[in-house]
This record gives sequence, C-alpha cells and structure tokens, in this order.
Amino acid sequence: MSIRNPKQALYEQFAIVAKALGHPLRLEMIEHLAQGARSVEALAAKLGQPVANVSQHLQALRRAGIVSAERDGKFVHYSLSDTSVLSAFASVRGVAERRLAEVDRIVRRYFDARDDMRPVTRDELQALMRDGLVTLIDVRPADEFALGHVPGAINVPLGEIKTWSGSADAGREIVAYCRGPWCVMSFEAVAALRSLGHSARRLEDGMPEWRAAGLPVEMAAWYRG
Repeated sequence: MSIRNPKQALYEQFAIVAKALGHPLRLEMIEHLAQGARSVEALAAKLGQPVANVSQHLQALRRAGIVSAERDGKFVHYSLSDTSVLSAFASVRGVAERRLAEVDRIVRRYFDARDDMRPVTRDELQALMRDGLVTLIDVRPADEFALGHVPGAINVPLGEIKTWSGSADAGREIVAYCRGPWCVMSFEAVAALRSLGHSARRLEDGMPEWRAAGLPVEMAAWYRG
C-alpha cells in the first residue's frame, strides 16, 4: 500500500512517542525504571500510586516503544527499551532547564539552597576513587542499590545519613549520588552531611547516566524487584 505523504506519516509516529512522554507521572516512572526492571506492583509501591493507574500508564509507554515487558512466572517486569529513552528524557529536561523560567525558580529556591557547589563529574569521580581520596555513597533505597550501583559505593539510604556519618572519616570527602541529576535525595544527603561537619559533594548525575555511559556497574544478581 502506498503512502501519500511519508513525511507526515513519520511525524505521526514520532508524535506517539512525544505524547507518551507528556505526563509527569510517566517521566517519574521512567526515572524509576532507569534504576532497573520492576513489576507493576513494585513500581506502584515506589510511586505511591494504585496498581491499576500505574499499569495503564505502563501500557501507554509500551505502545510507544519506551518500555518493554518480560514475564517472570506470574509477574511481568518492565524495563526501559534501551538507552535512547534516557537520551530523550535528558533532551526534554535540557530544553526545560534552558527555556522555562519556572524550572529556574525551582532550582534556585530548592536545589541551590541545599547545594550550590559544582558537582563532581564522572571522570573526576573515577580519578578520585582510583586514588582512594573519597568515600562514595549511594543514597537510594537498598533495593535500588541491589539492582546496580557504582563499584566501590556504600549504600547509605537518606534516612540513615545521620547515624552513618558518626562512623565516617571526618577528614575524607564524601561524594553522594542517587537516581539522576535532580534527584532530591542526593541534595538532601549533601546538605545533611555538611551540617554534620563533613566535606560533601554530589555526583553530577545518577546511576542511570553512569550505566548509559558504559561505565562498570556492580549488582546483586539474586535481586529482582
């Protein structure tokens, strides 16, 4: 069958992907799935949303080719289709950061108030870790840490920062990371550590970007969320 206007036909398909990304809950779902595969039930628990609602959004993402599904017994686990999804997410985020005044206002009022220091780049972190100059902490929940983490990182969920800091070397810099560049947990962790007398900085982005860059990842093979 011939296509009268192939360019328009292509743009209609591109629009399916763009439309699927156009919901804040779906963007948050992408952030969570970027940590590793999840069942509908596990993802719903993470998001604090009804299973039926999360399932409906997952089907929209699946129809657009953004997520894929794999059955494991009675459960279906969803994951991002490939790293191009993260690139698309980053592009949307980048346009918003550069062009939307409200994004700038939120960054200044919330994020900069907790950490306005230049974050550590991936290259810098690798050099610091190689030379043994920093302690790297992953402040995500334990189940996300198990799905994959930066080699050498210690899992210190945000709620355990104060207790852990009491045994941390006060003279050693701490670098914290979590789910991505605007993950609240790493900002809160750095602010808490500094208030407790530690030198602390954030990694510039999170575990998904580290993995997408092809850098080494450690994971607990036994874990499936």
